[in-house]
Amino acid sequence: MAKLKQVAPGITSFPEITRAEKWTYVADGGWIGGFWPGTLWLAHLDSGDAQLRTLAEAANDRLAPRRLDPRDHDLGFLFYPSWVTAYRLTGDTKWRDGAIDAANTLILRWNATGKFIRAWGKLGTPGNAGRVIMDTMMNLDLLAFATEQTGDRKFLDIAIAHARTTQANFLRPDGSTPHVFDFNPDTGAPIGQNTVQGYSPTSAWSRGQSWGIYGFTTMYRRTGLREFRDTARKMADFALNALTPDHVPVWDYRSPLGANDIKDSSAGAIMACGLLDLAKATGSDRYRERALKILDGLVGTCLTKNSTRAEAILARGTRNRPSEDGVEVSLPYGDYYLYEAILRVLKPTQIAKAIGL
Repeated sequence: MAKLKQVAPGITSFPEITRAEKWTYVADGGWIGGFWPGTLWLAHLDSGDAQLRTLAEAANDRLAPRRLDPRDHDLGFLFYPSWVTAYRLTGDTKWRDGAIDAANTLILRWNATGKFIRAWGKLGTPGNAGRVIMDTMMNLDLLAFATEQTGDRKFLDIAIAHARTTQANFLRPDGSTPHVFDFNPDTGAPIGQNTVQGYSPTSAWSRGQSWGIYGFTTMYRRTGLREFRDTARKMADFALNALTPDHVPVWDYRSPLGANDIKDSSAGAIMACGLLDLAKATGSDRYRERALKILDGLVGTCLTKNSTRAEAILARGTRNRPSEDGVEVSLPYGDYYLYEAILRVLKPTQIAKAIGL
């Protein structure tokens, strides 16, 4: 909290990744723009600090143009931690209405034939037109929110259908998943698994696995459909069996270097949130116990507290190992989900209001 309060007043853009422990920025928010205001909202919730709320609102406002931009699937990442959280904490309908705008923009990317939300590529262009990625599971809660607020089932129906397509095509018998699955965009026919950020199409990129654990558990919570809980559980069991003794995920669970490869602390923070949720969904204390061990591992080996240079909270993140883009760095989603997981443990009532538990 002390580091965040020190750094936050000087940030007027969206932190994307650290270089030499200092944040670098993406002016329009990229895909990560929601996590900085989201972190500020969680810090305000935790501390009651009025300045943090003011900074969070200003960061939210900078995202406003993106709510009407359908260039990719990341509208949930952009507007859920920021605008949805702001509405839940303040009651200001400006944030609710903007989040619903973003949900309407997101469903423009719905492929009704294939029953999936297209991840990447400008609408109307052929490149990536049939590409689905595991990360999209985390964008579906924006659609659930829109149905909750408007009473219009179309949003949640699309979320359920996309989740079922992901479940049917990504999930392997052992519970592992690829980063990417491609479909014929015209017929909806499955083409096969692929990857951009994992080691290979048949490997198991750890952050994608974490997105799925959290995303499917959330879909169970929003719908009561046990198939989604069961999928989350299967994915969680694979990831937990693949963890190294320090409980911090390597960047890909099927890396040839195994336990000796570099870590992705953000995958651990995301998974801890998902496991805490899954523990409640299943009534299994085992998932909570493992989440706490992951948090212990992150706090014990990945914090920047001993660095006077570092502007972020969580180190040892990996953005894209195959392209050597962001290895042993800090990432805004790492900080956000670490904060969320800690609040889930220490202040469950407060965080429940913020994220709709």
